[in-house]
Amino acid sequence: MAIPRFPFLRDAWALARPYWSSEERWRARLLLAVVVALNLALVGMGVLLTFWNRQFYNVLEARDAEAFGALLLLGHRGAGGFMPGFAVIAPLYILVAVYALYLQMALQIRWRRWMTEKLIEGWLEHRAYYRIALTDRGTDNPDQRIAEDTRLFVDDTLSLGLGLMNAVVTLVSFVFVLWSLSGPMEILGVSIPGYMVWVALLYSVIGTWLAHLVGRRLIRLNFLQQRVEADLRFALVRFRENMEGIALQGGEARERQGLLAHFHAVLENWWGIMRVTKHLTFFTAGFTQVAIVFPILVAAPAFFAGRLDLGGLIQTSSAFQEVQGSLSWAINNYGQLTGWRATVERLTGFSRAIALAHAAAGEGPRRVATPGPGPELRAEQLDIHLPDGRSLTRQARLLVRPGEAVLITGASGSGKSTVFRALSGIWPFGSGEIATPPGEALFLPQRPYLPLGTLRAAVTYPRDPAEVPEARLRAVLEQVGLGRLLPRLDEAETWDKRLSGGEQQRLAIARALLLRPRWLFLDEATASLDPEAEEALYALLRRELPETGILSIAHRPAVARHHDRVLRLEEGVLRPV
Repeated sequence: MAIPRFPFLRDAWALARPYWSSEERWRARLLLAVVVALNLALVGMGVLLTFWNRQFYNVLEARDAEAFGALLLLGHRGAGGFMPGFAVIAPLYILVAVYALYLQMALQIRWRRWMTEKLIEGWLEHRAYYRIALTDRGTDNPDQRIAEDTRLFVDDTLSLGLGLMNAVVTLVSFVFVLWSLSGPMEILGVSIPGYMVWVALLYSVIGTWLAHLVGRRLIRLNFLQQRVEADLRFALVRFRENMEGIALQGGEARERQGLLAHFHAVLENWWGIMRVTKHLTFFTAGFTQVAIVFPILVAAPAFFAGRLDLGGLIQTSSAFQEVQGSLSWAINNYGQLTGWRATVERLTGFSRAIALAHAAAGEGPRRVATPGPGPELRAEQLDIHLPDGRSLTRQARLLVRPGEAVLITGASGSGKSTVFRALSGIWPFGSGEIATPPGEALFLPQRPYLPLGTLRAAVTYPRDPAEVPEARLRAVLEQVGLGRLLPRLDEAETWDKRLSGGEQQRLAIARALLLRPRWLFLDEATASLDPEAEEALYALLRRELPETGILSIAHRPAVARHHDRVLRLEEGVLRPV
């Protein structure tokens, strides 16, 4: 299926197509087919109800009590044939309507699950999330795009798509009914057949054009609303994550100012949406109200002339409203359409940012796996720079042998931590070659990452806690001075908020002792500890991990005694001290 002209629709199709051609395509298509069939059945029953209404009002006009009761119960055979009763049509209509909605919701959640999983996989693959955060300032709040925009896209795509289909089928179905009921009309000596159809078409086209003129600003406003709402949520999360630092520095006034600035952006944009929505609602509400009496006014001359009975008048009015409602689908869904378009634009931007990050995955210093039982970690001609192009190292060289401990020092901002990022393979800006020997590598930053969940899961991260023997886990926690936490191993907490900075760094050292990596990188990983505890933990690492190559960044001179060599990063070059 090709959508050749409209870029917005091409973007929407590009987002939707992968699911419908995925491994779930047959189940998804079958479910969609059932939902479509049920919606078509609802349209068919809607047509049937107009004929039921015609007979019902005609028997009322004739004061036929017997036929009246039959039409309410099982059915009545009249001049036009057998008509099922309301007691038959209504329960069937309700059953079909309920399962049409239920199965549509089932399709929504299946599609959303698949799309969310794929976006998360793409965001994490090749560490795209890291590169996007460094380079793509236009892709704000990826959490909101994955969680909220995905839900909105799936829900709106299905509801709008099925709504449009229903509108088209309803239009085709009721055009024939309206055409047969309205007959010709003479205007300036010209006979116009099915004049009510042409009146409904003209009425709806004019209404759609006017609605677009009134409401087109909603497209941009809805896009901005999603953005400013996400910015506010992000600012609140940042506040929650840094409450202690804010409290210690008395930053409440500044934080209040920043949070209220984000909220005022939400309010200002919302007022814009309100103003446009008010004008659009004035028009659509008036348009809808006029549509109630407009068909009766147009058909009234035929009724008063005796060419149309009461049931025919009611059926004509109903058919006109269905035709007009189908033609006015865009008017009735204009607000949802503008919100859907904003969602498509945000998801498309996010998907493109992920694709660009994947395409650039090979950039940066080249990593080469070196074979052999015990080769060294080596970096040659390492040129590292920042995203803005500023150089941090120039033709730097580094060598770390198995079991050797090397300390890197240097002024703050000289690029020591960025060298670690390059060695880990996550820094995409630079050139050179990094020979990575076999064996697991573990990087411990100054602020260790503690995942949500139990303390046991935090200590053993990123491994499965079930893989670590209980006795070994308890012994290591005792070794690093966290024995008091042993009774809380299976408590689920936000441990990065419950533990002090020093305790978090002790936990990270325990993680290194448990995992026993071949290569260990420590970036100020003990800076929150007192000098005595820092020296004790370094001595523990050297004693417990004698075959592990250790590369450290630290500023305290006393740490140097636990290393075999010291290098200083100065003017982009690593020099021996």
